Amino acid sequence: MSFLDWLTNVNKAVYDFVWGYVGIALLIGVGVIMTLSTKVFQISRFGHWVKNTIGSLFKKNVISHTKEKGTVSPFQALCTALAATVGTGNIAGVATAICIGGAGAVFWMWVAAFFGMMTNFSENVLGIYFRRRNADGEWSGGAMYYLVDGLGKKKGFKTIASVLAILFSVFTLLASLGIGSMGQVNKIVANVANAFDVGVLSSVTVFGDISLYNVVIGAVILALAALIILGGLKRIAYFAEKIVPTMVVLFVLGSLVVIGINYFNILPAFKAIFVNAFTPIAAVGGGIGTVVSKVITQGFKRGVFSNEAGLGSSVMVHSNSSVKEPVKQGMWGIFEVFADTIVVCTMTALVLLTSGAYNIETGVILEGYTDATLVAGAFNQVFSWGGIGEKFIAVAMFLFAFTTILGWSHYGTKAWEFLFGAKTSPIFKIIHIMSIMLGAIMTSSLAWDISDTFNGMMMFPNLIAVVALCPLVVRITKNYIDRNIKNKDVKPILSYDETIQKEMEEGLNSEE
Repeated sequence: MSFLDWLTNVNKAVYDFVWGYVGIALLIGVGVIMTLSTKVFQISRFGHWVKNTIGSLFKKNVISHTKEKGTVSPFQALCTALAATVGTGNIAGVATAICIGGAGAVFWMWVAAFFGMMTNFSENVLGIYFRRRNADGEWSGGAMYYLVDGLGKKKGFKTIASVLAILFSVFTLLASLGIGSMGQVNKIVANVANAFDVGVLSSVTVFGDISLYNVVIGAVILALAALIILGGLKRIAYFAEKIVPTMVVLFVLGSLVVIGINYFNILPAFKAIFVNAFTPIAAVGGGIGTVVSKVITQGFKRGVFSNEAGLGSSVMVHSNSSVKEPVKQGMWGIFEVFADTIVVCTMTALVLLTSGAYNIETGVILEGYTDATLVAGAFNQVFSWGGIGEKFIAVAMFLFAFTTILGWSHYGTKAWEFLFGAKTSPIFKIIHIMSIMLGAIMTSSLAWDISDTFNGMMMFPNLIAVVALCPLVVRITKNYIDRNIKNKDVKPILSYDETIQKEMEEGLNSEE
């Protein structure tokens, strides 16, 4: 057995554990714990968090740019987080879940999102509460910090918390180079080359059997990414706030056209989602217990893959928000999961189920397509002239994947900063940018298969901290509700650090 074969087998075993029953049960279990502990905040305070997220987009303190170094507006933080989470998983990932688990997988995707809202909420609350300023005066927050300064302050947990923080940072670094760069670029190149073929370039091979067209596309992506990433978080956030809302709105509008034309299939599609969640069609394959398990697993897995709630990733950019209240950024975390999974993923699912690209009765997909290209096939059913539908999805995949690269560059930078210091972070940015070209020319999937594994491994240190600090999340949330909803005169809980606490209190007073 060659080394690569051995490495493939080892990675598969670890991946199956991380993204199998253990990992999924842990993710959903923590979501349930945080939901119950906060008295089902995402439902009981539905009107409040909607008002303070999407309902506050015209408020100056939410959307206005801050001059403070390394700090972004709450809306910019959301867009940058969505840039990293709204990716190819929202298109190809949903198609894969349906192709393997049937229409019922969508129901379990919704369940994962429902509980994931409160996991993401809790991560953001902890991220803001335990954030600190780095050597450059910028905010730094994330699982590594609430592990060290939260879990690590509990008696007997200092060493284990430090080890978990280091592991989380290492996993983040590796995931950012794989799933956050090479894997995304590879998908961009494949879709662009297929939808916009340039024969004079694609027919020429370099470095053995690599298409020159792939190299050119990779070089263009590298140049664009370098211009934005090297400009720091503010430039990433500025780009994200312009592109992310636009691409999400366009994709949703395009999806609504496809769904609207096939309106007569909307009710049958929803019926299939709810019925097949518990009684899957025969095409899914296996005995009844195995079949239901497959449907649930696919829904949960793709839901988490899509919104990343529980992985501890998006909190690293939410922590750079100019917001003073931990709970306020926590509510943006709820909206992030809602927008990513409940809105975008549902649109993708309904496009597939109403257009006939996936037959809800037989499980057969459009001839000539795979799960990776099925959404493009569904759009082509409506926008058939000149293959416009396929080209639209190629452009959407490009924007989704490109913005994911930008978002993950920040995550990797923060992990590098924790391990090696803020002054050395430009080194990682260059490494991350150079990995883009590797993604464009690599033909083996092993590199991003391994990165998917590391992406999943981020959940273990993160969720240990979230569960351990659950009482703190509850206390901060209750404090916020007492002050802002019940109008009680109590001292705000804003930071673990007395100096930052005082600074945030002064900021709150100045806003009133």
